[in-house]
Amino acid sequence: MTICNVPAKLFINNEWVAPTNNATDEVINPATEEVLALAPVGSTENLEDAISSARQAFDSGPWPQMSMAERVAVMQKMHDFFQDNKARVVELIVKEAGSTQMLADAMQFDIPMKHARRLMVDAMRVEPSLTPIEIVPMPQGKILATSETSYMPMGVVAAITPYNFPFFLNLVKVFHALLMGNSCVLKPSPFTPFQALIFGEAALACGLPAGVLNIITGDVATGESLTRDERIDMVSFTGSDNVGSLIMAQGAPGLKKMHLELGGKSALIVRADADMPMALYTALGNFTTHCGQGCALTTRILVDNRIRKEFVTQLAAMTAGLKVGDTSDPTVAMGPLIREQARQRVEKYVDIGVSEGARLVAGGKRPAGLEKGFFYEATLFDDVDNRSRLAQEEIFGPVGVVIGYDTDEEAIALANDSRFGLGGGIFSADAGRAYEMARQIRTGTVAINGGAYTMLSAAPFGGIKRSGIGREYGVDSLLEFAEARSISFHAG
Repeated sequence: MTICNVPAKLFINNEWVAPTNNATDEVINPATEEVLALAPVGSTENLEDAISSARQAFDSGPWPQMSMAERVAVMQKMHDFFQDNKARVVELIVKEAGSTQMLADAMQFDIPMKHARRLMVDAMRVEPSLTPIEIVPMPQGKILATSETSYMPMGVVAAITPYNFPFFLNLVKVFHALLMGNSCVLKPSPFTPFQALIFGEAALACGLPAGVLNIITGDVATGESLTRDERIDMVSFTGSDNVGSLIMAQGAPGLKKMHLELGGKSALIVRADADMPMALYTALGNFTTHCGQGCALTTRILVDNRIRKEFVTQLAAMTAGLKVGDTSDPTVAMGPLIREQARQRVEKYVDIGVSEGARLVAGGKRPAGLEKGFFYEATLFDDVDNRSRLAQEEIFGPVGVVIGYDTDEEAIALANDSRFGLGGGIFSADAGRAYEMARQIRTGTVAINGGAYTMLSAAPFGGIKRSGIGREYGVDSLLEFAEARSISFHAG
């Protein structure tokens, strides 16, 4: 019993392997609660084999010693495998993650594939360079001294990915790690394992050397064993800030390199001169896209009080008119949350918002007529205190909060009054003023008037504060998966 013909086995040392304990777990379609498949659950022995294979591949295998051009050629074949199997991957995304058809196609598949192509271009720019020449006095005269700076792979990378954008994040982490010559142990969320296991097919199709990519499934204990293991040199994790801090603690005894893309509670500032239709469309999308299950979504909506009443009225109407349902229907705009516990978490925060005195203006309950699936209405609050739990804590569900302000300075202060710092946005007819404000916001990314209308593949992505450590995309992100090495010498 499997999905899209992806093998229901672990992938270790270029072989499909059954769990040594024969353990399996049900993979559920969150839109229908239908059991899609029985996924393998890796044992302690399987994890040991995966780490050992990755370690052996790095220490003794050809991959780290290959030229960048040779590695790029292999990864291009992996890219091509996925492009040829797009229909299968998109079907996996819809069924496993509960993504809408449009989101699965355009954002969950096309954008990471675009990122992969850019990463291969950027990888070819990672070349040794010489430091400035120094003239050094010696007894016999003066010598010219310099050094070569080159980049060596970190070693074995543990890549741990979440359930919201699984294929996207699996692809990005694998390409970053492998292009730089590392070997990798990929551990996906138990909710979306097959979007990782398909990478085993890709590894075989592209001729990746044995042990360079290993895929292990398992629970929290498996992840902790992975991050604590002394043979792991680096952890690249995407998920919540609380889990990220635990992973840092687990890796601290071994002084592992940490690359963490964590949560957010990002602010969208809407000035009085904003293009109202575009600001409304963006605001709605940023708390309903993938049912609000996105780390960089701008779910705090800061609106100039001069236009706030009209803005909230229109946004509430748009929210109420959103079509929610089974994502096998291409006309559905918002699908389900990943599991029942995620829906209960949203319900808890809606209750908290009401108890804190915020005004519920749309949604706030399970939708009628959808007896199966983990659905929740798109929900909007107004009159929200920026210091409230509703405004400060990441809900990871379809809940938007509106906070009024009177001056640009107040808007900037409110935006920065958060323990997170991942995304952000500003809408204003005065692009210059919006740019000035953007430079004062303490966050990793800011989009002015909707930004580039895509996720740029060469722009660094990541956060500050509790939103993480490190960046993805661009040459600098590739260097996060490598160590600089200096070789000095003299001439003449």
